[in-house]
Amino acid sequence: MKKKIVVVGNGMVGYKFCEKLVAKDTNGSFEVVVFGEEIRPAYDRVHLSSFFSGKTAADLSIAPVQWYADNGIVLHLSDPVVDIDRTAQTVRSHHGVVAQYDYLVLATGSAAFVPPIPGVEKDGVFVYRTIEDLELMQAHAQKAKKGAVIGGGLLGLEAAKALLDLGLQETHVIEFAPRLMPRQIDEAGSQLLQAKLESLGLKIHLNKNTQQIEGEEAISAMKFADGMTLDVDMLVISAGIKPRDEIARVAGLEVGVRGGIVVNERLQTSDPAIFAIGECALAHQMIYGLVAPGYEMADVVVHFLTDGDKTFKPYDMSTKLKLIGVDVASFGDPFVQEPHAKTIVYENSSKGIYKRINVSNDGKYLLGGILIGDAEQYNMLLQNVKNKTLLPPDPEDLVLGARGGKEEAGSGVLSLPDDALICSCEAITKGAIVEEVKAGNNTLDAIKKCCKAGTGCGGCVPMVKDLINETMKAQGVYVRNVICEHFDYTRQELFDLIKIKGYKTYNEALADLGKGDGCEVCKPAVASILASLWNELILAKGNDTVQDSNDRFLANIQKNGTYSVVPRIPGGEITPDKLIAIGQVAKKYSLYTKITGGQRIDLFGAHVSDLPNIWEELIEAGFESGHAYGKALRTVKSCVGSTWCRFGVQDAVSFSIQVEERYRGLRAPHKLKSAVSGCTRECAEAQSKDFGIIATEKGWNLYVCGNGGVKPQHALLLASDVDTETCIKYIDRFLMFYIKTAEPLTRTATWLNKLEGGINYLKAVVIDDVLGLGEQFEQEMDLLVEAYKCEWKEVVNNPALRKRFTHFVNAPTVKDPYAKFEPMRDQIKAAEWTK
Repeated sequence: MKKKIVVVGNGMVGYKFCEKLVAKDTNGSFEVVVFGEEIRPAYDRVHLSSFFSGKTAADLSIAPVQWYADNGIVLHLSDPVVDIDRTAQTVRSHHGVVAQYDYLVLATGSAAFVPPIPGVEKDGVFVYRTIEDLELMQAHAQKAKKGAVIGGGLLGLEAAKALLDLGLQETHVIEFAPRLMPRQIDEAGSQLLQAKLESLGLKIHLNKNTQQIEGEEAISAMKFADGMTLDVDMLVISAGIKPRDEIARVAGLEVGVRGGIVVNERLQTSDPAIFAIGECALAHQMIYGLVAPGYEMADVVVHFLTDGDKTFKPYDMSTKLKLIGVDVASFGDPFVQEPHAKTIVYENSSKGIYKRINVSNDGKYLLGGILIGDAEQYNMLLQNVKNKTLLPPDPEDLVLGARGGKEEAGSGVLSLPDDALICSCEAITKGAIVEEVKAGNNTLDAIKKCCKAGTGCGGCVPMVKDLINETMKAQGVYVRNVICEHFDYTRQELFDLIKIKGYKTYNEALADLGKGDGCEVCKPAVASILASLWNELILAKGNDTVQDSNDRFLANIQKNGTYSVVPRIPGGEITPDKLIAIGQVAKKYSLYTKITGGQRIDLFGAHVSDLPNIWEELIEAGFESGHAYGKALRTVKSCVGSTWCRFGVQDAVSFSIQVEERYRGLRAPHKLKSAVSGCTRECAEAQSKDFGIIATEKGWNLYVCGNGGVKPQHALLLASDVDTETCIKYIDRFLMFYIKTAEPLTRTATWLNKLEGGINYLKAVVIDDVLGLGEQFEQEMDLLVEAYKCEWKEVVNNPALRKRFTHFVNAPTVKDPYAKFEPMRDQIKAAEWTK
């Protein structure tokens, strides 16, 4: 006789229970009926905000209705359970469906907590919980200009991102506490996060108690306890959650004082035949508001029902996420302080990075920490906490990296115990992943399919990849990062083969070295190799169609389909006549103009058919392509140096112009940026560049492999007090070594981090010439320098190439009618997208 299981709730945790039961119940011992309140089956709430980035409800769906039918599960949608008869062991739904159960699983989740604020019922006030909520927000946002979010925690900042994505002119975050994310990060981290979010356009209000929502039928303003009033026409309340325990209360089950269905370690309620899992369950006196513990609860109940022996233990609530593009993570005990621990803090406010680790007083163990702005080390730090791994002599190396030629701290993922939990969403251990790799599942996709590691929040994916590679290496398997399925070669191998065979086009390389028709991975990668080898026009016949869009049109495409034009301004030096010429071009073609951080002038809003005309006028004024669209040298920034500055010790401008004019147009695996500072005051910020030069009394210091961006990294000193000729020689060698050996789309900083031997080996190659290739590198660079031609000029002077720059092939003079603009501060900007 089959046992009957009724599941109340079809969210992520309810679905996961069904999935795990199907996998375990190989004998077909159970009949399962599921009641869901929403109109659609379970979907991914973790990535709900991606709905505003173009994802559809179908994209977010975890499994279609057919999946339930295929697995013998009866699914009732839009039909919540309203009554439980514990004596008869039946449930009754809103539509009158009565289902009998032997076991009842409550997975009713949580609802948004809405504070009792007068006016909360007005139009324009929303909660952020379901796809239906998002659809209502989307509709209202089309007529709204100023929005606010009540709540500065995880959910509140997620909702704030949604308002930014919806294109509101202003977005405010209202937080009752004195800092953002008070449950996850400390005061210093919160201040840095606040500054970062404010720089992205959010307006943060702390210590604010909302007393009233004003307006007639719709919201028009918010009034606070301190007397302040904020005009808004849209409000999202995301002030926390409350467990959906109402059906349990009706059934007489025990609930907590502050809500939640009380459960034991096997997730049984006060009625042993009824279980509660997910955010509705009060386990160990706590409501777990993350998906991973919910999945673990589902697994515990499935084990119990299938005669397994597993209990739910207090769950680690460490978390890592990206809030509006900013990495935020906390793990272990983030707040423990002296005298109970020693705290190590690294803060770089200029780059928005804050790292705190808490170490035991004896220096042996990591207790917890906080990461903001750069959370790359999160997974290994979390494993250190969970597994009580002994720390290296200098614990700060865990977050700062090895310095002074030392080896990297820690022993890597293979040193973790086999029971180390790698994927907390699916409860997959290191040992399980290693065994799968040994069995032949040695790609990320294969691991996802066979054991589901990495299919939840995705936070463990970098560690899963490392486990795959390290396990294969330990087996003696040579791990090769081949380009793609069409080329069974690494980039370095392909680079050498194309050079030896002298191929000049993608099709030649594919015909002899590859297979199939190629793809969007190998086409631009091979195109980049060809450009780095020969420095010929990238739009030449045979290579024009394999370029990325920006390279194909020699300009950066913008969000409304128009392009930006960035002429080269070597060293940032420009004459008044050239400034006037740029202004005249911008006026003639109605372009938005902006000075960049790289000391250039961007011209935005150019139609594709206008590009050759714009280039022609700029070329006549003495400009050339700035290569802002390519994986090439972008800028060589400079300060005025000794020519004007009383602190300057060398002529930084002249040297930066020399450097930029030597390496202009140089194609590489990724973009290259440089700078020259005229003294150690470092006004040109050379130590944040791929190669940076700082003047000294004796010559120049050369720094390499720094970058800004998402994961900023300081450049490292390669050579000290060298003369101009030697500095250029070392740059030649460094760049050619990088171009030959780096993987596609790898910045110099990441390349150096992965280079065996690190900066010491790089010094040996560039300065000591241990490979004996120094002279060859210099000669190859000389050939590339001699081959340089301005790509804009080549198009302007070639009628056949010029004809390609049209929006409509059959109407070359017609511009894109869908490219819309809006006025902004006496200029224009791209019109906001409407959904």
